[in-house]
Amino acid sequence: MSIYLDNAATTPVCPQAAKAAYEAMTEGYGNPSSGYAIGQAAAAKVKEYRAVVADRLGCLPEELTFTSCGTEGDNWAIRAAVEHGKRTGKHIITTAIEHSAVLEPLRALAAQGYEVTHLKPDKSGHVSAQALADALRPDTVLVSMMLVNNELGTLQPVAEAARAIKAAHCPSLLHCDAVQAFLKVPFTPKELGVDLLTISGHKIRAPKGIGAQYIRKGLDVKPLLLGGGQENGLRSGTEPTAQLAALAAACEAWDTNAPARMAAVKAHALTALSAVPGLEMISPGDAPHICAISLPGYPSEMLVRDLSDRGIYVSSGSACHKGKPSHVFAALGLPKRTLMGVLRISFSPDSTCEEADALAAALTEITQTRIAMR
Repeated sequence: MSIYLDNAATTPVCPQAAKAAYEAMTEGYGNPSSGYAIGQAAAAKVKEYRAVVADRLGCLPEELTFTSCGTEGDNWAIRAAVEHGKRTGKHIITTAIEHSAVLEPLRALAAQGYEVTHLKPDKSGHVSAQALADALRPDTVLVSMMLVNNELGTLQPVAEAARAIKAAHCPSLLHCDAVQAFLKVPFTPKELGVDLLTISGHKIRAPKGIGAQYIRKGLDVKPLLLGGGQENGLRSGTEPTAQLAALAAACEAWDTNAPARMAAVKAHALTALSAVPGLEMISPGDAPHICAISLPGYPSEMLVRDLSDRGIYVSSGSACHKGKPSHVFAALGLPKRTLMGVLRISFSPDSTCEEADALAAALTEITQTRIAMR
């Protein structure tokens, strides 16, 4: 029996989402752009799916554009924002702990002459709202700040950033990567004060290959894809009805008590892990589902493999790093021994305290075996 504790990387597809996708593929297979009955039935379903996701996000259906994933949404938001502000300036603010889907397109823009300010976190993994306010300039065209960090679970001051932008009379647009926050912490785009916001389905038990982009009503952005005019002309291409059905079903299936259950299991895990010899807490995480620990002196990849051999699955950071050192943990200024032994643990609504105990027991066994071999 396996124990999966890497839900920040991806989640198993829930039965409701799988069923909805199957039905859309086998029964509701019409092209929504077709004029005949099964095509129009599919178009009506797409409208329903959009309304469901928008309702769970807390926005208007017309403010929601479907995408393929969080990376696409982040890239689009950045590109749209700099295009929107091209007559205003070439200054961008982000944080040093953003996902690579934000940092890499910003790196490309820097090579094109944009100036990018990277706000550093404190040792707890939090970025200062005051540092953001101090960094704003009249030529700032974009602030991109995630709501929940994908490796630390820390909440970042997005709403405070919106207020700072407004108070400074800055022309900047505000983008939020909310991939790890959606359905896990309470927010709406309006409450945050964002202009653009990105979510992804496979973090909430929908399949990979579907996401959504919030675009504030009234904000004029350039289309991502040109073609047949789908998605109100913003992202052309035949609608992936099966993925849309699954995303809507996953949203409906997400229990409103899920965050509390995840938080309870995480709290139990933190207590159990505190008894592991030599273990250090890197971040208990503000969000209910992510925390980060370290076993100094034990290489992360070795720990991941040893745990995998025991049927327990955790990660050494974002799956997008593919074994490379995490820029997020590096930004905390951790000692080298601590940095080399970092693990991220992330829970789902189905995670249990027994699984957390098994993880703690396995890490204890690994450390005791290493000590015995010395």
